[in-house]
Amino acid sequence: MTTKVSVSGSLRNRLVIILTGGAAFLAVILYVAVRLLAAQVAQQGQDNILNASMSSVLDTAVLRDGRVALDFPYSALSMLTTDADDRVYYAIYEEENLLSGYQWLVSPSADASDGTRFESMAFEGDQLRVATGARTLIGPNGPRRVFVSIAQTQDALSETLNASTRNVALLGVGFFLMSSAVAIWAASTTSGQMRKLATSVTRRGPQDLSPVSKPVPTEMAPLVGSLNTFMSRLDQTLTRSEDFIAEAAHRIRTPLATVRSHAEATLQRVDREENRKSLQAMVRAIDESSRAAGQLLDHAMVTFRAENLERNEVDLAALLDELVIRMTPAAEMNDITLTTELDRPAVLQGDAILLQNAFRNLIDNALKYAPNETEIIVKVTSAPSFVVSISDEGPGFEDDEVETLSGRFVRGKNMVNKVGSGLGLTIVQEVAAAHGAKLTLTNKPEGGACVTLSF
Repeated sequence: MTTKVSVSGSLRNRLVIILTGGAAFLAVILYVAVRLLAAQVAQQGQDNILNASMSSVLDTAVLRDGRVALDFPYSALSMLTTDADDRVYYAIYEEENLLSGYQWLVSPSADASDGTRFESMAFEGDQLRVATGARTLIGPNGPRRVFVSIAQTQDALSETLNASTRNVALLGVGFFLMSSAVAIWAASTTSGQMRKLATSVTRRGPQDLSPVSKPVPTEMAPLVGSLNTFMSRLDQTLTRSEDFIAEAAHRIRTPLATVRSHAEATLQRVDREENRKSLQAMVRAIDESSRAAGQLLDHAMVTFRAENLERNEVDLAALLDELVIRMTPAAEMNDITLTTELDRPAVLQGDAILLQNAFRNLIDNALKYAPNETEIIVKVTSAPSFVVSISDEGPGFEDDEVETLSGRFVRGKNMVNKVGSGLGLTIVQEVAAAHGAKLTLTNKPEGGACVTLSF
């Protein structure tokens, strides 16, 4: 019997989500960091080329006849050629006066110091990178400041960054996929330890309550320790329960039997009719109490064994043969014949004690209701499946009681003057359920009841 377990999510899924979430976060960090680094390296490369171009122009500046002259080298601009055909602009100033180039490019301040500075600006919708350098020329009329600015659009830089971005994105996706695969593997491996423990416990026999001795990860040690402690307590409880059932059976049945024997002995010595009726009522009450106590103990035993069912090979034919022999004396007292019709072999997997208890209850019920000088047929068929049927020639079942007679303490309307507890068919029903069998109550067309267990 499987107990429904309240489930709240999956530990494996939680681990996968946490690990893949971490992998995704790291992939984003990797993407941003590599792209920023790539942009910085690409910008540094463009700045170096711009600086070389600007310096080559600035180095040609000289004073001739008191005027600034530059020999603009062709290579200064050719080195800025790119696959994207970036546009190049330049401006040459003497102090605040434009000597050559584009006036809008840069207007250097009068206090600009020597050296190179870089800045970005926009022109007609394009982003430009500008390198500006200054040089001081010493002439007869005093120092003269010359400024050279070289600007270049950033189409090639953008293409390079876009290509780098795609590569980095692919790298990030690959990193995420590999990390996710590792995360799933790690989560499966971790949860696999839990499944192995569960499988190890599930495969045990119903009587195996020994501690789990296989090595487990450190994190699972508290769980396994608690499980071992629980199984130890359960083993002790079950042992006490079995001892209690056996002791209770002895202590209840023995005094009742003693009281019944005294009551019967007294009945033989009493002549007054009213006293005899009282003693007869006492004997009947003792019989009912004894049977009720026995059935209650049997029901407790059946419940315990059904929940801890231990299956072994059971020969139904041999079991019913033995049971019929044991119950034949009781049948002969009422001139009832017990007849068997048994297919052989008839071997199934089950609990012999539970099956014997169920069949005994069915035959006992049949003996109660069968009229004298009639026949009770105990039959076993093995094809296409095992079916055990016990039929009598009694009054049969009431149509409105067939569905309810297997309930606890439920007795039929025709139970007048019959000793019983209302637990017999309940026990049979629980034994059938434990073995995956079906209990069916029917009336025979020619009269009498028929109880069938279909396995």
